[in-house]
Amino acid sequence: MIELTIDNNVAYVVLNAPEKMNALNEAAVVELDAAYASAEEAGVRALVLRGEGRAFCAGRDISAVDPRTDDVQGYLGGLVTGLMHRMSSFPAPTFAAAHGACLGVGLGLLIATDVVYVADTAKIGSPFANLGATLDSGGHALFVERLGAHRTLDLIYSGRLMSGAEAVASGLFSQVFPADELADATAAAAVRASTGATQAFLASKALVQSLRDERLGLWQSMTAETLAQAALCDTEDYREGFAAFQQKRKPAFTGIA
Repeated sequence: MIELTIDNNVAYVVLNAPEKMNALNEAAVVELDAAYASAEEAGVRALVLRGEGRAFCAGRDISAVDPRTDDVQGYLGGLVTGLMHRMSSFPAPTFAAAHGACLGVGLGLLIATDVVYVADTAKIGSPFANLGATLDSGGHALFVERLGAHRTLDLIYSGRLMSGAEAVASGLFSQVFPADELADATAAAAVRASTGATQAFLASKALVQSLRDERLGLWQSMTAETLAQAALCDTEDYREGFAAFQQKRKPAFTGIA
């Protein structure tokens, strides 16, 4: 179900089970985790995640789940949380192309990705009202942070799904594209990032995650930025960037620490 290809320092991870809208069972989550591990081991400098068919990912595959014996803790608390940690800490810029249904665990995959581009046809929200279940995989944190408590509970209680354009306008994700342009736009962004100053990107990634998770204030954030900048002084890309600026040429970054 999970396909991994690597081309020119960019990893392309594809959810390829269109017959079930790329819904993920336990085995698929393990396979996806392994794909990210392989891409990391290969030392890629950017990664793209997308789904085949008419949806990015409709969430958990519950077609064979018996609610009376369902190991929710093992699936969500163990497999999915572990996967999202791996995705979030991936040592290169990551991008996702999201179209159609992006729900439940599928939404979680987007939350754990650095940059998310969505199709105008995307469907984002909490469809669990009809299942007697609750939003999972980090959805509450994302929605409350970006939408506020009232709009979050309105989405949950109603089961209404946001379009890609509405999700971007609400600050959930980065940019919206026509569905037929989404994959190319996302791949192009990843290719650009793969030739950039990777260590500087990773410094910003760590700072952004600290601001989100630790709620750093202005002065704490400035201190962290200064420390990160000082550490970057020892990298080849920092020296190359300054040299290229002074010599009025395009920099040739290697991404090496």
